[in-house]
Amino acid sequence: MKIDHLVVNVDASVQEDKQVIRQIESMGLPYKPKWGKGTRGFKVSNLWIGREYFELVRIKTRDGGGWISDWTTRYLQGHRGLVGFALEVEDIDATYQRLKALNIGITAPEPLRFRWFFNLLTRTMPWRNSYLPAFKGVPFQFFLQQMNDEKSRHFMEQYMVPNSIENDIMGIAEVTVEGTLTLEDLEIIHALFPDWEQQGDTLNIPLGSQVIRFRESGTYGVEVILNCNRAEHAGKTMRLGDLQIRNSE
Repeated sequence: MKIDHLVVNVDASVQEDKQVIRQIESMGLPYKPKWGKGTRGFKVSNLWIGREYFELVRIKTRDGGGWISDWTTRYLQGHRGLVGFALEVEDIDATYQRLKALNIGITAPEPLRFRWFFNLLTRTMPWRNSYLPAFKGVPFQFFLQQMNDEKSRHFMEQYMVPNSIENDIMGIAEVTVEGTLTLEDLEIIHALFPDWEQQGDTLNIPLGSQVIRFRESGTYGVEVILNCNRAEHAGKTMRLGDLQIRNSE
């Protein structure tokens, strides 16, 4: 299991304002928002960070144009920041069965589909997702993702450009979530991550070279640290709603 990508609700300025786009690029993160996917109801643009990425989403219509219903509702209610946290797994069916056996209300693995071209056509993506229940204490949810096969993975990797690797920013290293989790939230986390570790007020989840942290706090926020190997960009930060992105130093 590894961090795959973070789905982030953003304002139109993040995809259209040239000054905002330049600020993103000044961090060493190449960004071409016009290259993203979308329908009449939503627009997605991607920040490619090595083999991980940020999926930046703007909702354009009340129905979301085929985007995920719960996330559309959050967006229309004014939420900006992390809404979906994707974890890549090797066997999504086995993980689904394991979590179901622990009484976690996870959805069955299904491919992501959305309608486009005036609702006449349906596009099916080459991976399957399973969604865990939305947290109650913090405004996002985990979901699992698995590519259909290696051919699909290699095909998708061709489109992960422009990429921050060209500026020696290699991937997502850490995600720290500050806030207050409910008991139900903790049950989900403990079931999903058997190797969790509690250290004081922080719950640590090691995922190979990556780590997720949940830190108890009266104030909610998320910080993502990127593995940066170029002094020119080290320590630079940017904010997208409740999400802060920071290059390592």
